[in-house]
Amino acid sequence: MLHYMPALAFLAAFAGLSQAAPAAKPAATPTPTTTATAPSARKAPAPASTAQNDAALEKDIRARLEKSKISTNKFTVRVQGGVATLEGKTGVLQHKGTATRLARNAGALKVVNKIEVSEEAKQKSAANLEAGRRRAQVKRSEASARSEARR
Repeated sequence: MLHYMPALAFLAAFAGLSQAAPAAKPAATPTPTTTATAPSARKAPAPASTAQNDAALEKDIRARLEKSKISTNKFTVRVQGGVATLEGKTGVLQHKGTATRLARNAGALKVVNKIEVSEEAKQKSAANLEAGRRRAQVKRSEASARSEARR
């Protein structure tokens, strides 16, 4: 029953909005003779609002990137149809994932990450994986077992 509560609340709110005062009818407007022209007339304003939403989303993503520690990379951001495209180069492997996360949290429907990671960063990351966990990454249970083994 608890799973249905948010859906019921949404439906109740939507039903309440539909009970609002009816819109005034325009005076003597000709009705379209075919239904094929009516949907196209409704879809025409959508690209303008989408372009505005894309511009706002692009601005938000850029602001988030500038506030973050990865702002020194100066990534390029483009948004079209809610899809954010990130481009640029970085010397830190984690910055690529961070940029993707920031774009998604800003509200991008999809993120196309074309950020290139330097070969040096790839080699450093591979070396870290081969070396294993650092002391700061060792779990407490493993640390106590290691300290007992040294005694």
